[in-house]
Order: sequence, then C-alpha cells, then structure tokens
Amino acid sequence: MATMDEPLYPIAVLIDELKNDDIQLRLNSIRRLSTIARALGEERTRKELIPFLSENNDDDDEVLLAMAEELGGFIPYVGGVEHAHVLLPPLETLCTVEETCVRDKAVESLCRVGSQMRESDLVDSFIPLVKRLAAGEWFTARVSACGLFHVAYLSAPDMLRTELRSIYSQLCQDDMPMVRRAAATNLGKFAATVEPTHLKTDIVSMFEDLTQDDQDSVRLLAVEGCAALGKLLEPQDCVAHILPVIVNFSQDKSWRVRYMVANQLYELCEAVGLESTRMDLVPAYVRLLRDNEAEVRIAAAGKVTKFCRIVNPELALQHILPCVKELSSDSSQHVRSSLASVIMGMAPVLGKDATIEQLLPIFLSLLKDEFPDVRLNIISKLDQVNQVIGIDLLSQSLLPAIVELAEDRHWRVRLAIIEYMPLLASQLGIGFFDEKLGALCMQWLQDKVYSIRDAAANNLKRLAEEFGPEWAMQHIIPQVLEMVKNPHYLYRMTVLQAISLLAPVLGAEITCSTLLPVIVNASKDRVPNIKFNVAKVLQAMIPIVDQSVVDKTVRPALVDLTEDPDVDVRFYAIQALNSMDNVMMST
Repeated sequence: MATMDEPLYPIAVLIDELKNDDIQLRLNSIRRLSTIARALGEERTRKELIPFLSENNDDDDEVLLAMAEELGGFIPYVGGVEHAHVLLPPLETLCTVEETCVRDKAVESLCRVGSQMRESDLVDSFIPLVKRLAAGEWFTARVSACGLFHVAYLSAPDMLRTELRSIYSQLCQDDMPMVRRAAATNLGKFAATVEPTHLKTDIVSMFEDLTQDDQDSVRLLAVEGCAALGKLLEPQDCVAHILPVIVNFSQDKSWRVRYMVANQLYELCEAVGLESTRMDLVPAYVRLLRDNEAEVRIAAAGKVTKFCRIVNPELALQHILPCVKELSSDSSQHVRSSLASVIMGMAPVLGKDATIEQLLPIFLSLLKDEFPDVRLNIISKLDQVNQVIGIDLLSQSLLPAIVELAEDRHWRVRLAIIEYMPLLASQLGIGFFDEKLGALCMQWLQDKVYSIRDAAANNLKRLAEEFGPEWAMQHIIPQVLEMVKNPHYLYRMTVLQAISLLAPVLGAEITCSTLLPVIVNASKDRVPNIKFNVAKVLQAMIPIVDQSVVDKTVRPALVDLTEDPDVDVRFYAIQALNSMDNVMMST
C-alpha cells in the first residue's frame, strides 16, 4: 500500500504547502515544481499539476512571479513540444494579474514556450490566447498581449496575419495609456516579423498614431521605435516617415520626449543615414544642446563626440562647437560634467589646428571648474588630446589643475587623481613626471586619510613598474626610507606597506641590500601595530629573497618577535615562521 501511495506524496506535499499560510513554504513549493513534475511523470503533470496551478489563486506576487518563471522552462516535464500547449492556461491567467513584474515574467515565459511550439499548435492554441488577451476587459490582459504578437505572427497563415495586424493597430489606439505604452514598446519586435509590403503601410501607420499620442509617456517610447523601424525600412522610406518624426520630437512640448531624442540620437542618425543627418538633424541637435531643460542638455552633451564623428569637421566647427563653448560654462554642473566626459574625444575628429585654437580654451575652462567631477572627467581622457597636440602644449596648461586636484579638500577627489597618476606618468613621460609630479606622490604618503595613504603606496608600485627599478631606486626609495623616522606610527605603517609592494618590483638584490635592513630595524619599534606589520612584510619577502638571507636575517628577526609581550605580534610572527617552514618543505 505504501508503494501505491508514494507517487501521490509529492503532489500532496505541493498542495499542502501551496495552501500554507507561510509564504516561504509556498515559495519553496513553487520553486520545486520541476522536481515534483519529475516525480509525477509527464502524464500526471499534464493532467493534475498544470490544472491545479491554473486554478491556484495565490494572492502573493512573489509566489506568482516564481510560478511564471518556472513554467517558462516546463516543456520537458509535460512531454515535449507536442504537449507544450498545456502550459498556456496558467500563464494566460498570470498575464492578467495586477503586478507588472509578474505579467512581464509570464509574457517572457509565454514567448519561450511559443517559440518552441509546433506551427499547428500555435495556430490552434497560442494565437487564440493572444486574441483573448488583446480583447481582455481589464487593461492588464491587453498590456500583456502586446508582448506576444511577434511570436504569434511568424507562424500565422495570411488571413490570421491580417487579423493580428488589425488587432495590434487597435491596441495602439486603446483608451488606456498603459496599453498604448506597451504597444509602443513592442512595436519594433512586431515590425521585425511583418512582411516588407505591410511594413510601409500598416506598421508605419501605427507608428505615426503613437508619435501623435497626447501622452508624453507614449511618445517617448515611440522615439525608440524610430531607431528600430529605421533599420527595417528602405533609406527613402526612412527619410519620408522617420525623419520628420525625429525633427518634431526634438521640438516636443515634453522635455522627457526631447531627452529621449537626445539620448537616442546616435541610433536615430544611423536610421536616417548620413546625408539626412547633415541636412536635417544638425539643426535639431543644436536645438537640443540649447534646450531649456538641464536634463536634455546633459543627454545631448554626452553625445557630442559621437555626433561630430558622423558629420564632417566643417559642420562640427560651424554649428556644434559654438554650443559646446556655451555648455562649458553652463549653469548646471551636471551638464558641464557630461560634456567633460566626452569632449576630449573631439580632438582627433577636429584635428590639431582646430583643437589648439578652439578646443584647448574649453579644456582649460573645464579644468578650472569648481566642480571636482568636471575636472576629473577632463584629466581621465587626456591621452586622446595628447595624441593630437603633443605633450609640451598639454603640460603647460595641465599641471596647475593636477596640483590643485592633488590638494583638493575632498579626499575622494585626491583619491581619484592618485588613481590616474600612472596613466599621466605614461602620457607625460619620465622627465616631466620627475620635475613636476614626483613630489606630489610622496606628499600623499603622509595624507591624513588612510584610503589616500593606501592608494599612494599602490601608486608608487605602479610607477616603479612603469619607469623601472633603477628609476625607483633613484627617486622613490630614498624618500620612502626617510619617512621611517616619522614620529607618527600611522605614517611609519604606510612606509612598511609601500616597501612590501615595491619589493617584488625591485627584485631580490635591491630588497636584500636596501629594504630588508629597514624592515628588520622596524621590528624593534615601540608600537605593537608596527611590529606585527613587520612580521607580515617579512612573510611577504620570503619568496623574493634567497634562502641564505632568510636563514641569516629574516628568521632571527621573526624569532625575536615571537617573544614579544603583545599577543598580536606573537601571532603574526609565528604565522610567518610557519609559512617559512612550509616554503622550505615544498622546495
């Protein structure tokens, strides 16, 4: 009897847990659906489990979301693609719930199931489902329907295709803005499946309806449709149907729509082609750069380099550069920051002469900006300008801004400039770096903020890698070792960290002759924090130095530390000795 009841057990557990008041139990049960389906077998899954799920009216969105996700991959558990249609009823129910994320997941799962179904099943089961949802009384069903048309249309016979296009057209004119938004969002996917003959008539007509919608939330989604449709239409049709819409949208009464145009501008230019961009979109772009709303100017400023690459340098100099000059002194710091993040890329586009005459003054004004992010955005892209105008001219204007940033009162600004220092070093060259910036790098080791000192130590390592051990021995090491005498123990700890990072770069010879004696001497420091950090540094040096040096110098220093009164010092010293023994055993 027990063996006969056994197959019933999983479904009994599922039903019990799905009806449990504890949401976690219900969730666990839903997430184990695939396990339960395997236990039940394909036939009982189709006849018992799926109908049960269809009737389950759980009111918790988290449970419904998990169910929608699970059902998307359920085809193998119901007997393969020939039985895939049995998954449609529970997913159809989930497409009508109020919670958006549940509906979206149900639509995603329906698309997964529909894309694997046989053509005959699509016609018999999937397309009727889409039609039912599209005719749903409650708007949630109609919203979900919009995301399914591209799957249904591919396998539909001609008569049904005409009907599907007609239904989608009705959804584009639905009374509810939420439905029209969904129709606008999914129009590109649907258009990609429609035949070219109907694309120019039906789809373009739907698109034009959406672009003239009285709700800005619908029109701004139609902006994305411009780019999607532009890729599907012939160039002459793009100019006839898409270009006027983009130009109108760039003057739309809603700033959100204008923002979307500014944000999508590069894709829109690709849609209408080079000639139309130069003729029609340059004036539209200039309008966006001078828009009343800061958000629109931010989006437009961020595309300035991409746009200049599309149009020729003469047009860029004539129309766009005057706007760029205005934006560099914009009242909004975020507009200036957006411009600063891309403006350096204009230098290769405009060439050396125009960069020196026109762009360099703009760079300088942005380098002196009161807002730190603006200055950092300029400095982080210097290599693009360096390639065009050369280091001499660049360095004359650059240095004051770097010094100012290096001493900025905001520690995060100082941190950012440290992170760019190796990049600057490689761009400016060793001579310029030694003369102008070397002192700054040492100054950061004694900063009041730990994160700055830590970054400064790492910076020295990266500079040593960039310029080589000989340069490091001449310019870094003497000054670092001098700081060991600093009366404040936190700065002495920074020196230990810098030494441990530099040792692998400098090699065994310099480490043994110059760095190791300083570390051993520091093991006699009066501060326990220094001593246990000495133990850590000595442990890190074991793989670098020769075995004879380990036995003669490192081991005695560590043995002395194992007898220290402080428990932490003893702990790290013993750990280092154990590490040393392990290295010896492995070799």
